[in-house]
Amino acid sequence: MNTCNSPNPPQVLIRRAKAALHLILNRPEAINSLTMEMLQVIADEITRAASEKAVKLIIFSGNGAKGFCAGGDIKIMAKAVTQNDIEPVMRFLKVENDLDLAIHNFHKPVIVLAHGVTMGGGLGLSAGANIVVANETTRMAMPETRIGFFPDVGATGWLFKKCKPGYPEFLGLTGYKLLGSECVRVGLANFLISSTRFDEALDAVIECSSELPSDRKTAAAVLKDILGPFIQPDTPDKKNMDRWIETYFAGKTSVLDLLKDLKACSNQSDLCEGVFARLSERSPMAVVTTLQCLRRDEHKDLAKVYESDLSVARFLMTQHDFREGVRARLIDKDDQPHWDPASFEQATRMLDLQTHYKAG
Repeated sequence: MNTCNSPNPPQVLIRRAKAALHLILNRPEAINSLTMEMLQVIADEITRAASEKAVKLIIFSGNGAKGFCAGGDIKIMAKAVTQNDIEPVMRFLKVENDLDLAIHNFHKPVIVLAHGVTMGGGLGLSAGANIVVANETTRMAMPETRIGFFPDVGATGWLFKKCKPGYPEFLGLTGYKLLGSECVRVGLANFLISSTRFDEALDAVIECSSELPSDRKTAAAVLKDILGPFIQPDTPDKKNMDRWIETYFAGKTSVLDLLKDLKACSNQSDLCEGVFARLSERSPMAVVTTLQCLRRDEHKDLAKVYESDLSVARFLMTQHDFREGVRARLIDKDDQPHWDPASFEQATRMLDLQTHYKAG
């Protein structure tokens, strides 16, 4: 990975080679967490590239050993809580959503090299790419319910287009972390390439970029062929886990029913217990809201998902649990949030009685 040693290095490095535009997230000390400046630079570059015939390929990667992108900058969340002002966060989310949707709709192929931590907003950036490459260090997750928030950046829509049945609910509710080849098996990455060959694979696609066809889908197929020699072919399956997740999570409409079914499950008990442990750490309000969003957005047009995301975000950021989750996880870091409502039953009743965000 490239580094920059200047006193105030740019937060996004812009490299042009052959017909490729290579955008490198450059906040390695913060695992390349996204700032408003980064979002605006990327959006401007993509807008320019859309009309430049010389650019036939967009590549995203991240500097530093820790990861591609840990998500949105936690400082903006912490500031919203300490200053009791969510409007800067809302502006950030609007710009982020617009950028992510633009990547989905871009007419030229996009590749993301997603090493290490790739979570939250990092997954949002990669979701619209034609090809997402993981390696053995890749860690993918949507951990937002731990701070009283929800998997935004359109995830409650596009997870269903990428993942095996049940995994959108499982990942969104529990924040389960996918490791290495699991990212490919579940569907959030397309290929696994060893970290020792990442740079070689990058050079190969850049070298061939000038010859890419103009059609995005056709160009993506060519790029897959170019990457073929670098891909690790064997992705271990976990059929028992896949069946368990489909059985207990796919299509669920109620967190209470889901928990009831899990308590009654007699096979794969270690998986059941692990889910209870993860859910117990999370905001009941955020978990119940997330399941509602998943059900609402499963078949919705993606642009509408991004639009409704903003309403859900505004609702959750005005609740006790968001302020408490950010305090406990990001500010004081005592890791002891006190949720209110404290139970899934109470959260379900509360949400049944009020509508603070668009039902879509």
